[in-house]
Formats: sequence, C-alpha cells, structure tokens
Amino acid sequence: MATLSWDDLQFFLAVVRERQLSRAARVLGTSHVTVSRRIDRLEQALDTRLFERNPRGYEPTPASLRLIETAERMEEAALQLPLDRGVGPGQLRPLRLAMPEGFASLFSTHLLPAFIARFPQVMPEMITMPQVLSLSRREADIWITLDPVTSGPYRSQRLADYTLHLYATADYLRSRPAVTAPADLGRHRVVGYIEEMIFAPGLDYLREVHPSLRATIRGSSIFNQLAAVRAGLGVGVLPYYMAAKYPELRIVLPEAVRLTRSYWLTCHRDMRMMRWVEAVIDFLAGALHDRGRELERPMGI
Repeated sequence: MATLSWDDLQFFLAVVRERQLSRAARVLGTSHVTVSRRIDRLEQALDTRLFERNPRGYEPTPASLRLIETAERMEEAALQLPLDRGVGPGQLRPLRLAMPEGFASLFSTHLLPAFIARFPQVMPEMITMPQVLSLSRREADIWITLDPVTSGPYRSQRLADYTLHLYATADYLRSRPAVTAPADLGRHRVVGYIEEMIFAPGLDYLREVHPSLRATIRGSSIFNQLAAVRAGLGVGVLPYYMAAKYPELRIVLPEAVRLTRSYWLTCHRDMRMMRWVEAVIDFLAGALHDRGRELERPMGI
C-alpha cells in the first residue's frame, strides 16, 4: 500500500468537499492547477481513480469514499496542533457560515471568542445576507436558518428557540394612543421589514400579530428596525435577546404578543461526515443551549 501524507490528503479532502478545483483551490490558498496536479499524483500513487470528472465537477468514486475516513483522521490530528507564530492566513482552514443578522450579532459577541479558542486552525467567514446565496451551489459550509431544509442532500437540526415581542420607547408610548389589543396598532407607526425582501417565512412577524398590520417604517435590516424603535419612531417586533439590553425599550402587549422562532443549522450531508465539522456543530449547539435563558423571555415577566 502506498504511504499517504497529510500534504497530499488535504488536497483530496478539499476536492471531496468542494467538488470543483477552483473552489478547492480557494480553500487551500493555491491555484486550481496545483490542486489538479496533487490529485493526479495521489491517484497515481494509489493506482486508482478517486474522482469521476463531469460537467458538474468532481464526483468521488467508491475508492474515494473509502479513503475519506483515513484522510479525516489525519486532518483531525493536524487540527489539534498549535498554530505557529509564522503561520500565514492561507494555512488556516476557512469555514464559511451564512446566518441572519441577529444570529450573527449573537455569534460574534458571545460565541466567537470561545469558537476561536476551541478551533484555532479554523478561519470563520461570516456572511450575514444568506438570502443572496445559493444552497445548491454550496456557497457556504454551514447555514443558520429560521426554517429547516427538508429536501435534497441536506441535514437540518434545531439549535435553539428564541422569542420576539413588540417594543417601543416609553416616550413614544406616552405620546400615542394606548395599545390594549393588537388591533390598536393600526393607529400607530409600525416598524418592520420590506415585504418583498422577506427571505424566510419566519420573518413575516406582523401578519402574525394582526392580519391587517403593515409596516409604515420599513427596512431590510433588523438593526435598522432596532434603531428606529430606539429612536422613538414607532412600534416594532424585535428579538428578546437583542432588545432586552436597552432599558429605554418597553414591551407592548406582553401577554398578548409572544412570537417564538427557532434557529436551525443546515449543512450538506457530506460536511456532516467530517469529524471536525461535527465538532463545530456540537460546539454551536452546546453554546446556544447554555445561553438559552438569554434567548427567550420568561413567561409572566
């Protein structure tokens, strides 16, 4: 049997995961020509074909699938090695995460420091506009979504639930007609999403509060909406974990309006086969579980 080295197998794993030489080259920080040569060299050393080349890209052969476990064991060992001070960015492993803005804020503020400490060889790339990406083209490695994906070669798992509530400033509420029921919101300025830019059904909050409710101050960003509500411009639906930190905000109709949403983690089943990716997923699930009390407003408060 040929002697296998991690230097060759990292190219092999990159092509298995990306299915295209150009994408594998981006991950490795090299050229597609170099990736092609390394794959050819590995196939010659093993005297077997590892990929079928077709217009869709590089499809693993049965021999390739048998090699994945060995390659991932070597990768896992390599990821445990401490980073050298002289290691350049090209030697880190990029991990592209697509996530909604609110989750991205939570991740960057509370989870990213522990993530970096736990996975020093991984370089997180965070994309906060998942609506412009294509799941089928695998433009991200891990997707945080508001709804599970139920078709295709993808697996989704629930990470955490969070609640949303109506918020306004105390000054705004004192200056406007009293709100005793959702129907009263028709006499108020309402902050919400631009309807045609709602990229997930779970973001259509206002119809759930009241069927006739429409935003009169609209934005595509939850942070724009938060800023408008904090400025006293109207009433808006905001995640509890974002709004609770601002003492000027008051919950409107706390007993009548309580919306619950879930964050789901979705990735291609090939990604779930990789031990280090599974470790990342376990980290995210555990970290969010530990912060569960900060995501949902307790009943009766």
